[in-house]
Amino acid sequence: MRVHLGSDHAGFELKTHVAEWLREQGYDVVDHGPVEYDPVDDYPPFVLRVGQAVVNDRGSLAVVIGGSGNGEQIAANKVPGVRAALAWNDETAGLAREHNDANVLSVGARMHSLDEATRLVERFLTTPFSGDERHLRRIQMIGQFESTGELPELPAPPSL
Repeated sequence: MRVHLGSDHAGFELKTHVAEWLREQGYDVVDHGPVEYDPVDDYPPFVLRVGQAVVNDRGSLAVVIGGSGNGEQIAANKVPGVRAALAWNDETAGLAREHNDANVLSVGARMHSLDEATRLVERFLTTPFSGDERHLRRIQMIGQFESTGELPELPAPPSL
């Protein structure tokens, strides 16, 4: 499986570690940068390229990394077709894939040790989407809104 990576200065060390770990595990890694540490770089140029790449490369997944992971998640989710999830523990990393069919994981390098962050990436990459009808329905609603701007219908109020 191909995994796209991107970060900013705060996530550079973790991205380098994750890229190495992924290659050792047999993943095809595409590093969208940065290629060297720059203490004042900005994450959008790297993260938006990761988002575009994962959408254009069907079947691939992606990991974006920053200090907290919040900004990277926000930026990635601006790319149509991206479903980026911020993970802060094993369960959220797994549920991002299982329930939301997320294609981008966002991780905060300042929030986790290298081992913890690597475990989050592993959980994300190895958890399949459940395909449950309720999850598919919700993802389709989001995709419909993304492409048309039309809000989904509200459910009918419960009968009394």
